[in-house]
Amino acid sequence: MTALSAAEKDKLDAAIRSHTQKLANILLERKQIMATAESCTGGWIAQSLTALPGSSAWFDSGFVTYSNAAKQRLLKVPPAFFDAGAPGAVSEETVLAMTAGAIANSEATVAVAVSGVAGPDGGSVEKPVGTVWIAWQVGETAIARRFQFAGDREGVRLATVEAALAGLLQRLA
Repeated sequence: MTALSAAEKDKLDAAIRSHTQKLANILLERKQIMATAESCTGGWIAQSLTALPGSSAWFDSGFVTYSNAAKQRLLKVPPAFFDAGAPGAVSEETVLAMTAGAIANSEATVAVAVSGVAGPDGGSVEKPVGTVWIAWQVGETAIARRFQFAGDREGVRLATVEAALAGLLQRLA
């Protein structure tokens, strides 16, 4: 696994700051509130959003549900998703349930959820390190997408944050 270069990290950081400002403007204009549901990023998306002064006007809450038990308890992800032969934590079904749970348990009408294998361990043939599912929900409409990010743990996590915010901007455009 290759670590991010300083230039790559700076580029992603700049993109995240830009996405956050654009999201803030859109959400404020539309009087919408947002929530996050995070696993592999450990709250990094919420941290990026709340780094912007005034974010309390458009950001309600962030759920860091790293364990499967937390996903079930806090976001009501069905326990059957984690049974043998089921989709598992890193799946379309799980991230879609996570966005629904974030909205149901907050004042938000917009949510993003992420679950993935950041590494360096934990990957499998079906879900190698760098596999991340991201879901976006705006109102009743939700969509999820699978990503395969390269790099070390920090790189996968940073790329996930950037993709989560960029994807939300696309859905709000």
